Parts: sequence; C-alpha cells; structure tokens
Amino acid sequence: MTASFTRSPLLIAHCLGLRLIAMGQARVDLRLAAAAFVLVLAGMLVGCASLPDAGQRPVSQARTDVADTRLAAVAAASMPAAGEQQSGLRLLPAGDQAFEARIALARAAQKSIDAQYYQIADDASGRQFLRELAAAAARGVRVRLLVDDLHAAGEDALLVGLAARPNVELRMFNPLPVRDGGVAARVLFSAHQFSRINRRMHNKLLVADNAIAVTGGRNIADEYFDRSGPANFIDMDMLAAGPAVQALSAVFDGYWNSEQAYPIQRLVDPSLTPEAARQQFDAAVQQADTAELPVATRDPLGQSSVGTQLASGRLALHMAGVRVIADAPAKANGDDASPTDGAVMNGKLELLQSARSEVLLASPYFVPSRRTMAVLKQATAGRVRVSVMTNSLATTDEPLVHVGYARYRSALLDMGVSLYELMPGAEDTRAAAGELRGSLGRLHAKVAVVDTRWLYIGSMNMDRRSAHCNTEMGLIVDSPELAGQVASLLRGERQHLSYEVRSNGGGQGLQWIAPGGAEPVVFAQEPNLSWATQLRLSVVSVFVNEELL
Repeated sequence: MTASFTRSPLLIAHCLGLRLIAMGQARVDLRLAAAAFVLVLAGMLVGCASLPDAGQRPVSQARTDVADTRLAAVAAASMPAAGEQQSGLRLLPAGDQAFEARIALARAAQKSIDAQYYQIADDASGRQFLRELAAAAARGVRVRLLVDDLHAAGEDALLVGLAARPNVELRMFNPLPVRDGGVAARVLFSAHQFSRINRRMHNKLLVADNAIAVTGGRNIADEYFDRSGPANFIDMDMLAAGPAVQALSAVFDGYWNSEQAYPIQRLVDPSLTPEAARQQFDAAVQQADTAELPVATRDPLGQSSVGTQLASGRLALHMAGVRVIADAPAKANGDDASPTDGAVMNGKLELLQSARSEVLLASPYFVPSRRTMAVLKQATAGRVRVSVMTNSLATTDEPLVHVGYARYRSALLDMGVSLYELMPGAEDTRAAAGELRGSLGRLHAKVAVVDTRWLYIGSMNMDRRSAHCNTEMGLIVDSPELAGQVASLLRGERQHLSYEVRSNGGGQGLQWIAPGGAEPVVFAQEPNLSWATQLRLSVVSVFVNEELL
C-alpha cells in the first residue's frame, strides 16, 4: 500500500463513487460510480458489519525499571547532569539514517519497545521493522505495537503472526468493522460508520527502554526511507532522550489503554490460528531484503548514524526545553458534530502567534482554516515574515488536497505570505517545464520555525483533517541550534527545489518562478497542469468537503 492512498479511501466513501487512483490522478467513471453507490448502499442497508466486543484489554504502562539498560546508560552519558529539565535532541533529516535509527534502537533495547504508527506497510521496510520487533521479543523485550487500522488491509496474518509471539502485544486503533478486501472496499462497506472511521490515528512514535525515542513525520514504508526507487518522501524526524521521552511514553500509554485500541486477535477470522499466523509471519519477513542497506557516513547536517553513536556509548545531542503536545485518543470517536481544533493544532497556532520576526512553515498538505488564515494575517500585519512551503501539483500525492490549497493562494499572497511549491525532478530544468524525469521527491515533513529559536516537528499537517479528524502528536522545542538547522534545510530546498508563487504583476492570475541557469524560468500557468487534469480535479472537488482534505 503506497502512501498515495493516505486519504483517498475516505474521500471515496464521502463521494459515493468518485474513485481516486494512485499517484495523483482523479477520474470520474459512471460505471464505477454506480457500482460504488450500490456497494455503499448495500453496506448501509444490510448493516451486518460491526465491531466485536474488545474483550479483555489488560492495562499496562511504560517500563520504569530501565536504569540498568544500555540505552539508559547511553542517554545519561550523552547529557549533562545539570540539565535535568532539558532533553537531548537530534534531527533525523535523511531517510536512510532515520530507518537505521529505528532498527538500531530496536536491536539495542533490553526491556521494552513501545511503537505506534499510522501505517506499517507490507514492503521491505515494514517487514524488516516487524522482524526486528520479533527478534527483540525473542530476547525477552516486552513489545507493545499500536497500529491504525485503515491501511492494515491484507496484513492480518502478518500482524497476528507477530502478536502470537511471547512478549508481544499488538492492538489496532479505531478498527473498521470490515476486514476483507483492499482499503477502498473496507471503507466502502464500513460507510455506515463513516463519522467514526473517518477519524484516524496519525501519530508516529517509537520508544526503546523508555530511554530514547524517535517521533516525527515518517510512517514505516519504503518511500519514507529513500528505498522506493524514483519516488520518495522528503521528511523529518526527531530523536529524543531525557524528560521528553517520559512525556512521549505517557502519550503512548494513553493511546494503548484507550477504548479505541483493540487487540488484533479480537478482530481477525478465528480460523487464522496463532500457529498458522506465526508460520506466515516467518515466511513473509524472511522474504524481506535481508541485506543491510548502505547508510551514508554523514547526513545533510554532518551527523554520523545513530547506530554508530550508540556503539560508541554516546549520542551527539542538543540540549533544549521540549513540550510534548498530543491529541487525546477520544478525538477519534467522532461524537462532536462541530469541528474544533485539537490540542496539537492549538499548540502549533499558539506558537505561530508568538512570532516576532519570522515564520518558516512546511506542510505537505496545506488547507488553512479560517483561524489559521487569521493567525497568518495577524503575523504579516505585525511585519513578521511568513513563508509557507508545500507540494506543487506535480509532487503532491493528494491532488484534491492541492485543489483545496490552491483556493487560498491569492489570499495568502495578498496578506504578504511567501509561497513555495516543491518542484518535480528539480535537478533537471526540463522537469520544471513539465517533463517529469528522474527522482520525484515529495514533501512530507511537517515542521515550523519561529524567530529562528522555536521549532515544531511532528505528525500534523496544516489542514482541516489534521485539525479536526485525525489524532496527532508533536514537539515544540526551544533551541536556536535545532531551529537554525531546520531553517537552513528549508531555505536550501526553497532556493533550489521549489517554485516561488507570486501574483502576476498586479494583474489577474499567478506566476511560478523556477530557479535555474543564469535566469529564473517564469510560468504564467501552473506547471504540469494539463486541461484534462484540471477538468477532472474541478469536477471531483465539487463533491468533497474541505473538512475531509
């Protein structure tokens, strides 16, 4: 399952038959629409799909008896004793090192691994990750894994096979009542519970021995770790040690013990026995690429890999004050008919409101609410420089979301916001002119830098879905060093990899300025937008509420 289906199945159910297909193409087919309508109507009328009783869900908490673990010793050696109120942090901007960090922590864990993810794909990265969790459990490590149920289609045997091992517990968050078929089919036949299944756990977190954690924007799938051929995500994670880890563990415990978390065994076909599932799991993970993929000696910030530093007994960390913000699991209930911003959106907007000189904001999906627009207008009116970086139509994996964003471009420019859209294949000027070539990078990082001092990093996009429907989590960090690193990366990508969008010289329309050669290339029409694509998106967007984008 590729990340291009992140939102599409839920939009399908909402549109009753508008089929969104992978890699950004949307198409209306009357036969598909009619068939989908019949499927949804049948599911709603029959109403036979419902969740089973969750059964016993033993309450458990993060391990605290970890002072004698190797990771706790490394964390203590990496931070000054005087900085008890601060946490030790390092950015993970490179995909290869971000994956290596997760694997290194899983291998080093001695007592516990707690992980929660929106998506763990059934690909090389997903299988290797699950294999490392199984290996840790075999060493006696307690493993608790919480996975959002939306993208788990077809993975029951894999997940049950892991859960059948000693020392492993696996729970699914906010499960769909239908388990058979692909993601789209499961959503269609679960449409009678749309208000609930539309709300997903978007969190990303791994905690090893309650001593070191990794959180940020990456799911567990090849495209997040530069392992997906020509198309990969540009993303960002944070590794943390110190007080922030205990706060993150508390967030995990809240989700793990919530009523929305179902033991995987209660959901699957009872004919799938633990022994059969274990055999399928072993066969599947052994098919994963067992070769250790090369990891760059240094990442874009000049940092060596986490595994290398763990082996030395010390991590190179920046000391900083950290505030962990997270939505409550109950946000996924869908009981509140009136959309309200969750805790993470509240925290992020409050951070933006505190700006005195500059805001740098990156979000792959940017569909601002009325409140977000008011905050940005207040900032620019106060002479704060505001820059927003997001995907262009050519690089987004969610074209309908791009349509939602495009409605606000002129208003954002009029209030003084600078807009940058990631170019496709930016190393080749022909790609900027509409010829897609070579590697296609897609922005997926969700970060904000305020006054080159404050940094937000987490799972939340700047859109209505993240604010009102999905659960999210993030870190607000007080660190000029880390904020400066992120600002440097964003400015570098803006200058070399993005169109700058401007108003068309006081007249109607917009311009896209692509850097390249001696002179920038200026486009009077949106690059890579054909009339056929424009027509398809215009038709489909009529049926989609912005609250779903």
